[in-house]
Amino acid sequence: LPLLAVRTASAAAASKPSMFCYQCEQTTGAKGCTTVGVCGKTPDVAALQDLLMYRLKGVAGWAAHAQDVGVSTATTTAAANLFRAGIFATLTNVNFDAQRFAAYVRDANAVLDELRREVTAKGGAPLAVPEASDTPWFDGTVPHPFAWEMAAADEMSLERLIALGTQVGIESRRAALGNETLLGLHELVTYGVKGAAAYAHHAAVGGQDAPAATLKLMRETAFLCTSAAADVGAVLASALAVGEANITIMGALEKAHTDAFGHPSPTRVSTTPREGKCILVSGHDLTDLHTLLERTAGTGIQVYTHGEMLPAHGYPALRAYEHLAGHYGGAWYRQKHDFAQFPGAILMTTNCVLEPPGGPAGAYRTNLFTTGETGVSGIAHCEAKQFDAVVERALALPGFDAVAAAAIGAPTHLVGFGREATLGAAPAVLDAIKAGQLNHIFLIGGCDGSEGSRRYYQRVADKLPPTAMVLTLGCAKFRLLGHDYGTVPGTELPRLLDMGQCNDSYAAVQVALALVEATGAKSVNELPLSLDISWFEQKAVAVLLSLLHLGVKDIRLGPQLPAFITPEALDVLVRAYDLKPADLKHPEDDIDAMLQHGH
Repeated sequence: LPLLAVRTASAAAASKPSMFCYQCEQTTGAKGCTTVGVCGKTPDVAALQDLLMYRLKGVAGWAAHAQDVGVSTATTTAAANLFRAGIFATLTNVNFDAQRFAAYVRDANAVLDELRREVTAKGGAPLAVPEASDTPWFDGTVPHPFAWEMAAADEMSLERLIALGTQVGIESRRAALGNETLLGLHELVTYGVKGAAAYAHHAAVGGQDAPAATLKLMRETAFLCTSAAADVGAVLASALAVGEANITIMGALEKAHTDAFGHPSPTRVSTTPREGKCILVSGHDLTDLHTLLERTAGTGIQVYTHGEMLPAHGYPALRAYEHLAGHYGGAWYRQKHDFAQFPGAILMTTNCVLEPPGGPAGAYRTNLFTTGETGVSGIAHCEAKQFDAVVERALALPGFDAVAAAAIGAPTHLVGFGREATLGAAPAVLDAIKAGQLNHIFLIGGCDGSEGSRRYYQRVADKLPPTAMVLTLGCAKFRLLGHDYGTVPGTELPRLLDMGQCNDSYAAVQVALALVEATGAKSVNELPLSLDISWFEQKAVAVLLSLLHLGVKDIRLGPQLPAFITPEALDVLVRAYDLKPADLKHPEDDIDAMLQHGH
């Protein structure tokens, strides 16, 4: 590998931008955020996130090593919990609170110290630390993640933690390594781990721990700290291993949801508010929604979903609550408008949360609450599903009056086509295919965002022939909802099936595999099925790696390809999986090409 000489810390600091982050799709200029994140992340928070990830690499290595020498204790469990939660906090639009990240770092230090002690007590050898020359992406300004025992004085000062964080970010690794392709593939693994760890955290909160899959994520994270990660092929294999683990994790999350709330079934969801006091719940965490529904029963408070909480209405045990009143607003990026107009309290359970704007437009900050790993400096935070403050705020606010509620009348949304419901329709789908009434299925899903280029996905759906069906999931569904796509000709099958949240990609995969079996096809790639995926953040990266692990080819990805994937790395993925960028200017050409797939 071509290497650059290791620079001194002072020289590196002199040439560094204020920050560098390119983990999400909307990164500045499709290259990287260098002064402040497009998401609103400050350089201080960016540095603390980089430091936390560096420390969690150490936690991952030592936790996996502890398992290997026979240590299985409360400490290894704590390490797994911290790994999932801490990594989830670093995802795009989850946490902007510097003090919370400082606390995660201190927790990581404590867990690392205890893991070292327990390995020693078990008689195990210390975790091997590779030679600096074998892992040139670590520039030596701070110790290797496996070796660093942070001084107590360092961890006590927020300013010192921020300073340390500036020494372990992407820019430091880039300068030391000088190989953008290998660096980008390292980040592909890292961002896949981030997305999968977030799903694992959701599953664990719901009672499905998936310990083996979490340990696999920790091993792949530790792999990035070893000499083996200098080999491009080995790094790609690691990325696919992350995708494999993510399939198990998404399955565990589906089980957590269906065990608690039943399998989703088709349901129409009102978007017209009811008169009365109200709470809006956004994010993904169905257990938070359930806890709040229990807490507000009998109070007269109406509870509404927002963003990716919309699929909650498909679950029988959740929609059984009469005060789950409907859905309000659109996708996550509209929250500054939606939240400003909402006359009640607002609970943000997971990503995507945005810093409220200044001035009158951000007056809703006094109505906004975060919980779990989400956080915004200056916004009230609810610990451990204690939502009394949310309820008290809702009771103090006016809520919807009858006139305002009636004025917001809007179309209903049809949700609830989860795995069981969609598989239940499989015989009708197969009959329609055999009869020539249905000749292609498109999966148009993933993340949504504010860019106008994302209208491409709506244009694709609108221009499809009537003999095509669309499966959608994730917040990309908001590009399609509100449009009447009718039914497949000669059938009662809706042409648009909303399969749920982004993690319900697992359900979509299971449906595709069932169709492979039912049709006698050799693989998913032989089905008349095309995937047109909209990505935004790290959960989407994890889902993409899962699809690649399964050997799915000819996926279209947009609205633009990840900034961390260099042309050389992209060429590897194109040759192996025929990965394609979405043709934003010519959706008709994409449709024509996709309609040929599987025929």
